[in-house]
Order: sequence, then structure tokens, then C-alpha cells
Amino acid sequence: MNTILNTYRVVAAYPAIEVGNPKVNVEEIITTFQVLKKQHQPDVILFPELSLTGYTCGELFHQSVLLESAKKTLLYLAQHVYEEIVVVGLPVVVDNAVYNCAAILNTKKIIGIIPKTYLPNYREFYEKRWFSPAPAQGQTLTDFCYYNIPFGTDLLFEDKNGLKIGVEICEDLWAPIPPSSYQALAGANLLLNLSASNEIVAKSEYRRELVKNQSARCMAAYVYCGAGPTESTSDLTFAGHCLAVENGSILGETKRFKPEDHLLVDVDVEKLRNERRRTNTFQDNKDRIYVPAFKTIKIVTKTNENDTLRVESKFPFVPNDPATLHERCWDIFNIQTNSLIKRLSRVSGNLTIGISGGLDSTLSLLVAVKACKMIGKSPKKIDAVTLPGFGTSDHTLDNANKLMDYLGVSKTAIDIRQHCLNTFKEIGHKPFGIDPNMSLEEFEQELQKLPDGSQDTVFENVQARVRTMLLMSRGFVLGTGDLSELAIGWCTYNGDHMSMYNVNASVPKTLVKFLVDWVADNECRELVRWPGWDVFEDDAGEALNHLAAKLQETLKSIVNTQISPELLPLKDGKSQHSTEEIVGPYPLLDYFLFHFVRNNFSPSKIYILAQKSFPEYTSDQIKAWLKDFLKRFFNNQFKRDAVPNGPKVGTVSLSPRGDWKMPSDADASIWIEDLDQ
Repeated sequence: MNTILNTYRVVAAYPAIEVGNPKVNVEEIITTFQVLKKQHQPDVILFPELSLTGYTCGELFHQSVLLESAKKTLLYLAQHVYEEIVVVGLPVVVDNAVYNCAAILNTKKIIGIIPKTYLPNYREFYEKRWFSPAPAQGQTLTDFCYYNIPFGTDLLFEDKNGLKIGVEICEDLWAPIPPSSYQALAGANLLLNLSASNEIVAKSEYRRELVKNQSARCMAAYVYCGAGPTESTSDLTFAGHCLAVENGSILGETKRFKPEDHLLVDVDVEKLRNERRRTNTFQDNKDRIYVPAFKTIKIVTKTNENDTLRVESKFPFVPNDPATLHERCWDIFNIQTNSLIKRLSRVSGNLTIGISGGLDSTLSLLVAVKACKMIGKSPKKIDAVTLPGFGTSDHTLDNANKLMDYLGVSKTAIDIRQHCLNTFKEIGHKPFGIDPNMSLEEFEQELQKLPDGSQDTVFENVQARVRTMLLMSRGFVLGTGDLSELAIGWCTYNGDHMSMYNVNASVPKTLVKFLVDWVADNECRELVRWPGWDVFEDDAGEALNHLAAKLQETLKSIVNTQISPELLPLKDGKSQHSTEEIVGPYPLLDYFLFHFVRNNFSPSKIYILAQKSFPEYTSDQIKAWLKDFLKRFFNNQFKRDAVPNGPKVGTVSLSPRGDWKMPSDADASIWIEDLDQ
């Protein structure tokens, strides 16, 4: 167990076997186990169903020679197991019945034996011919391999650090209510399945979905170990399908049809525990159905601080698989669009949006245009406004104008600089120490004399609030700020922080970028084509294609533009205000946000994981940015308490009316201390 990350290393392995020869098979198992132990130091090692004898022994399971040999080799195997948990399959005789069992080994002992509950006896399966189903009541096997050993389906295995193991066998998973469901409700967070599921066309896909769904329902890690190709092929073929799934997400999977192989994963018990605490339905389910009583057997696991195998995605909000990313973007864009359509059904007049030429306002405008198209309204009903200020660059303003032109919205430009200069005078503020009692031209000249790195928060906030005042005075304002900005308070209170509705409220910055890029690749022709525009009546018209290409080009340019609020004075016509230079790279910020809010991880754990995920940054950089994130997150809850309505699109949202209720004056000290320690 990794004591810092609270993770356990689990192996599912299928060695080559000789059917009907436990003596050979146990040596293969021991060799596999010892090699894995030396190389990877696993905490749990799982082998397939009936792995000591082979699953395909058939009538030989009635032979006393085979049954006694399996029993002796189990004792021999146990002598090689120390502070690990080894789970192996074998037939066990109890009274006058033979059971298909899993034996759990720890500290050189057999600490429990679990019989298979559901025996398949249909199609190619004939298990009831040889085995009996698990008895309803557990018992203690006296003098079994010289020990008194608990026997039954009512056994769980727990260490002192929070790992609790439940075990089921193959067909048990196929039952409407698998034994692992009860095990999970009784506290098991690692579910193990010893299996000998044969291969037929498409069965691996169905098996994969079973494991994923059971893991998700149980909010547990589920590790599945299938028998390999060295089983008998008289009538069936086995492929060694091993799977590890954590709360519905696949951690790893073997490539099938290798003679022998193994799967190695680190299971995050803390993550599972946090998810169960958060989801009250899990506890409610336990309280409302009959959960049989379980005996908990203590196990010993070693502790270490080994490097973790887990490398969390740099973009936890963004799927790695292109097909899944495409589907995710389609989902989010349509959630945003349909949410806006409902809100617009209660709004009269035009829809007003401030357009900066940046990512967030671009996405809001694209959603608005799509919504209008879906309800048959003209894009001219969208009042798109540019509000250039002291830090607006020609590049972003040019992109904003092109975007509005290509989408066919109503277009207005309001230069806010004189409004802001008047405000400075009225409130008696001297931006950067400059007396504002001068003409706008003279003021601009003074700004150009400022040294690099000059800062003035009031100067920035006045611009944001003037923009909001002008927009709010025009009509129903659609907000543009995203989830990442809300998390760190990177917005001006009652400035860009405020609107009548915000479709981006739960979309993180990294995902905003992917969404705009996705729209550029998939939606441009639909967004520029409007009924009633005669020139575009022919879908294949050159004018339509040309306009769609121009829109795509503009969107790609916006995606590749440096992220900046553009509130500080320009230098040589270029923005000197890079958000990421101040608060850190957005991929890192979104990484911190996801694991802090979604997984409830400690800062120290996030810090360790981030070093694995972002090797391009030094540990000092990551720690500094994480500490800054924590301070900003705690200090800016008051802004999140007053955010406008907006749809939830993913598993993380900071709406005070929904997912995130936090006091505005909470103290971040213990979280900072955890990181520093």
C-alpha cells in the first residue's frame, strides 16, 4: 500500500497451466507470484477460477487423486505468501459435496475459502454435474490443511488502512444481483472475480460492460481474472481476459490470447471512499434492503511509498479518445443550446452578448446562434457588442468582428475608454498614479510610458464593470465566464462575473477550448446557413462553403490566441496581460480543480499526482501554482455565491444552488499546511 496516496497495487495473472496437474500448476503460480513480487511489490494477486487444477478437468473433478492434490498444493502455496493477499481457485470437498472455490492466502496461511454461488448449467456449461452451489450458511472447516478455516460466501477481508476485499467467482457476476453487490454494501471496496469465461464472438465486449457496470453500481474497484489459452480446447477456448475497473472507469485490460500474461494496476481506495461518502444513495440502498451479515477477517498488507503506477490524465475534463471527445463535445454543446432555448422562452426582446474575440465569449455566441437557429429566429435577434478598452488588441478585435460578420448577428461597437476615464475622475482614482484629469489621448500617451509589469486592480475592474453596465442597459445579457474563472475568482465582482444567464458556468477553460475547436470542425456550415438568405438556399452553394470556411478559420485563430482579459495597457499594440503567467497554466488549474472538487483529494495528494501528469513543470512550480489555486479558491467563494443561472454540463459544478455550498469566509490554512508538509 502506498501510504501517501492510499493506493493498493493489484495484479490479475494467468500463468500457463497443465490441465489436471496441480503440482505443475502451483509451481507456475509460485514462479509468477515471485517474479511479480520482486518487480512490482503488489498488495493483491489474483489468479483465475480453478487455477490450481484447470477449469476444464470435467469428470476428473470427481477423482479423489485430483482433489487431494489440489488441497496439498494449496497448503504448499500458502507457505510462500507473506504480507500479500493471494487469491487462487481450486475444488474443495466439504462433507460429501465438491465446491468450486476461491482460497484467500495471507501471512503463510489459508485465511478463508469462498465457494461459488451460481453454477452455470446451460449451453456449454455443466458445472452442476461436478459441483454444488455455495451453502446458504457459512461454516468453519476443521482441520483443513491442519487449520480451522472459515468457509462460506459471508467472508470479507480487511486491513488496517481501509482496504476491504470481497470475492466472487465467474458466473456470480452474471446473476441479476451478484454477491459482490452485497459485499460492496457491507463495505468492500475491492471486488475480485476469479473466472473461466470462454471466448465466443463478441463475448469480451459484453463481459467488459458487465465489469464496468458492476464496478460503477458498487462504487468499487472490480478486478477480473480470466483463465488463459492453456486450458483444454476440447470444446471451448479461453483467452486470458483480465480487467481492472474503478468506479466504472477502466484502469487496465490485457490483450487476449497470450499464453500467459498479467495485468498490473494501482487502485485508489481513498477515491472510492470519498465517492461513497458523497453519494448518499449508496448508504440509503444499504438501509433499505436486506444485506446478509458478513464475517470480517483481518489481513496484513505491507506499507511503502513506492512510485505510483497511476498517471492521471492532464485533461480530466477532456476524454483522451477522439470518438469519445467528439460525442462529449456534441453533448455539451447541445446541453448549453437547449438550456438557453428554455430560458429564451421566458425572455422578450433581443439577446445581448459582449464579444471580446476570446474563447469564452466565442462559445457563448456560438451557442446563442445555434439556439436561435433551432427555434427559427434570425441571428439578427442577437445583439453582439464589442467593447474595446485600454488593453484590447487589434488581433482579438479583428477576430470578434469577423466572428460576428460570418454568423450574421447584429453588430455594435462601443469604445469604453472615455467612460472609464470619466469614472476614474468621478471616483478620484489615479490609475498607476496617473492623474485622470486630462484628455483620452493624453491619458493613452501616459499609459504607454508605464514600465513593464505595472499593476492596478481598480483600473482593470472599472473596465469590466463599465462593460457590464453598458451591456445590462441594452437587454437580456448572456454571460461568458467559465468554470475555471469562477474557481479562482478570475472575474470582476458585479462586472464580467454577472449576467442574466450563463451557458459556460460549468464548462472549464480547457474544455471551452476543445468545444470551440469542435464547433469549428463540425458546425460551421449549419451555423452560417439560415432560411431566408437566398444566396444560401442551395446547401452546396459556393457562397455557403466560402463563408463556413471563413468562420472555421476565425474560430481556429481564436483557439490559438493567448488567453488574456486584455485589461492592462498594450505595448507596441500587443497585450501584455497573460492570464496563465499570473495564475498558472489552465491545464494545471483545471487538474487541481477536478481532483480537489470532484475527488476530494488532499492538496498533498494532488501535488504528487500532478508531478506524474505534468513532467514538463518542476515540482516547485507545481507546488507554487497549487498553493495559489487554494488561496484563490477559498478567497473567492463570495463571487460563486452570487453567480447567475446556468446549466450543469459535467460532474463538476460550483453553483451555490447545486453542487457547491461553502462558506465565503472559510479558512484555507489546514489545506496549505497539508501541501507544505
